[in-house]
Amino acid sequence: MFKKILIANRGEIACRVIKSARRMGIKTVAVFSDADRYALHVQMADEAVNIGPPPSAQSYLLKDRILQACLDTGAEAVHPGYGFLSENSEFCESLATAGIAFIGPKTRAIEAMGDKITSKQLADEAGVNTIPGYSDVLTSGEHAVEIANRIGYPVMLKATAGGGGKGMRVARNDAECMDGFERASNEARSSFGDDRMFVEKFIEEPRHIEIQIIADSHDNIVYLNERECSLQRRHQKVIEEAPSPFLDSETRKKMGEQAVALARAVQYQSAGTVEFIVDNQRNFYFLEMNTRLQVEHPVTELITGVDLVELMIRVADGETLPISQSDVPINGWAIESRVYAEDPARNFLPSTGRLVYYRPPEDEAHIRVDTGVYEGGEVSMFYDPMIAKLITHGENREEATRHMRTALDRFLIRGVSHNISFLSALLRNQRFVDGNMSTNMIGEEYPDGFQPTDLSHRDPSVFISVAASMTRRYRDRAAQIEGQLKGHERRVPDEWVVVMNNEQHLVSVVQVQGGYDVKYNGNTYAVRSHWEFGQPIFSGTINSEDIFIQVHREGQTYRMWHDGSQADVRIVTPRVAKLLAHMPVKAPPDMSKFLVSPMPGLLVSLAVKEGDVINAGQELAVLEAMKMENTLMAESDGVVARIHYTPGANLAVDDIILELE
Repeated sequence: MFKKILIANRGEIACRVIKSARRMGIKTVAVFSDADRYALHVQMADEAVNIGPPPSAQSYLLKDRILQACLDTGAEAVHPGYGFLSENSEFCESLATAGIAFIGPKTRAIEAMGDKITSKQLADEAGVNTIPGYSDVLTSGEHAVEIANRIGYPVMLKATAGGGGKGMRVARNDAECMDGFERASNEARSSFGDDRMFVEKFIEEPRHIEIQIIADSHDNIVYLNERECSLQRRHQKVIEEAPSPFLDSETRKKMGEQAVALARAVQYQSAGTVEFIVDNQRNFYFLEMNTRLQVEHPVTELITGVDLVELMIRVADGETLPISQSDVPINGWAIESRVYAEDPARNFLPSTGRLVYYRPPEDEAHIRVDTGVYEGGEVSMFYDPMIAKLITHGENREEATRHMRTALDRFLIRGVSHNISFLSALLRNQRFVDGNMSTNMIGEEYPDGFQPTDLSHRDPSVFISVAASMTRRYRDRAAQIEGQLKGHERRVPDEWVVVMNNEQHLVSVVQVQGGYDVKYNGNTYAVRSHWEFGQPIFSGTINSEDIFIQVHREGQTYRMWHDGSQADVRIVTPRVAKLLAHMPVKAPPDMSKFLVSPMPGLLVSLAVKEGDVINAGQELAVLEAMKMENTLMAESDGVVARIHYTPGANLAVDDIILELE
């Protein structure tokens, strides 16, 4: 067995590999850029080597520097994680030449499956179902339009070396096809150094279901059931689960056998994933094969009991798989939520900054957290905005979902924007509950993004009763202050008014053993908790049911989050409540004449100049952040009065790019 391995990656996946290596008694070497000098994976590894400046093209993508780090530290093998060099055949070859093992498949498989055109041709030859399309490289946007008209719209434009949702665009007409070709090829060039594109028929209302395989060097190949990955935004997976609520045992077997046939055709070794598009009749078509560990591998591990990273290491060392197909169970249900540093209220734009608070729920029987950050650390603009993967397990789908909703309520992040409320909302969505999903679901259900304030709580009394009890507790403590004037001691009334969503709710709050009884709307809510002032999460019970609510207090107002919903709650006396009706409301500043940067990033291009007349919905600029291009559109008609920044500028959040007359 290897004595020391190097992890050619960063973030949560690097930490994940280190954990398995530790259990196996293997020493680990981390590599890091200047931006990751204090990163968690650097702290966890036995050794760490600096490989360059923050941009990945100058650090994590430099094969020679990582190879040199192996030679300098005596690492016998390299685990590439996912992304970066994980599917780079040249890197694999250079390691082999140096006598260093690659913990992944051989070069032939990487090259064959890494190119989507070649992989589709091989899939056809192996008897795998494939999507109709044009399997050669597109030469231009005009060529893309020509082929799209031949196939018939809608079509999917894809980078041959793409992945993670980058380098992909759906086109429904010639104009979208031309624009999509340019955008997708630019993203692919920036992310993978390869701008080759192809096109295929886009299947309406598809489900994205993938088969996990593991293979050794002794011709043993096993499929580890499927994962449902249909909840996606811009082709980036958001929530995954295993097994799929849609597949039956017959379809699962057929998909698994085709995945194995494809792996055998390329003499595959190591962990890999064969991805399929599935229509509403359970017809399935080969999408691509990822010759690496997938982000969503934990859900497979939880329902099979298999440590995929450990198996990858053992296979790379020449061992035989310890399991056969008959040994693969489906034990319960697992769900994974990807926690991102992004702002759903700003169309999910990435967010960067320091993690002022970062307190994920602790790992326990039904909860697993794979993360690469820590409280006080920073989320960098240079890399993917994923903060963590939250995984839950249950006896069935309902139980796994319930554990996930509770865990999300307990997941505390402050300092950067995040998508936790959005994840909670997805789990509440009836289409998810029913298992009636497609890759279009998020776009259909949330076409204008997501605001937690727009999602009404299933039971507003939860916010009302908890906020009222917290306020009463604060006032009771204040009434105990020594030195009060005799005969004028502070008295705390039982009657209060809760102001929420511009509505007033009269409540009665009475102190009892262990908490408070809150009477509201003819009902009594027994709120019991050991919550202390200043704690950001209220944990306790309401009528004996466990409850976790995130709380941020500003003056007399509590901002509260629970189950995807957000509310600003203020508790006042009945007298103050009457006076509030006469208080003027300060109008927010009018920013309609300004185009501001919604996130830190690079200004790639400007589509207008000073003096241009523009219309609402017109493209104004393209901003690149975390390797993704984001188009900024005009919100209103106007004339460009002044441009503050030119292409190539690095922008901060809310920097004014241009202003209108």
